[in-house]
Amino acid sequence: MKGFAGLILAGGLGRRMGGIDKGLVELGGQTLVARTIAIIKPQVERLAINANGDPQRFAQFGLPVLADSVPGFAGPLAGILAGLEWLERDMPQACFLVTVPCDTPFLPTDLVARLAQAAKDEGALLACAESDHQLHPVIGLWPVGIAKALRQALVGEDIRKIDRFTQRYRVAAADFPAKPIDPFLNVNTPDDIAKAEALLGSGAA
Repeated sequence: MKGFAGLILAGGLGRRMGGIDKGLVELGGQTLVARTIAIIKPQVERLAINANGDPQRFAQFGLPVLADSVPGFAGPLAGILAGLEWLERDMPQACFLVTVPCDTPFLPTDLVARLAQAAKDEGALLACAESDHQLHPVIGLWPVGIAKALRQALVGEDIRKIDRFTQRYRVAAADFPAKPIDPFLNVNTPDDIAKAEALLGSGAA
């Protein structure tokens, strides 16, 4: 979609995966990052990866790799800020950033359009995904103009949780069906990978 950019959040520490990069774990013969790229890239004008440490480990994907601009592994808000500031620098024509985690391999192919429509319908500044009556705030739509307020919240107020920041704004929810599978099912552990493999094998995903 014109005016929309995407950011894959891969900056987590991967503790429950034994400290390895979750995004580079394979599912169905593809890394989780590769699966996410295949789903999100057609939906946006530009796409980047948020990750800390050596960016070369993601070089195979040919995308910009953005490190957190706030030190200390400050969580997904720091990644979102890095993405918003990237757009301010490199894509001034962009209006919105859509963020997704690297560990949700079954994301909808109409995610960006549905988030944008939800925000428009509800007259909201932000939007996030919802399934089975559960909000997924990290899967969200963020206007570029919110970058300064987010930096102040992170650096000036030490806010780390997404909902603590977003409660200051009107947030629309884009509701997606959770059957036959929840499109926002995330994989945090080796057991989760096994379950996701089973879903792929069954043809449900």
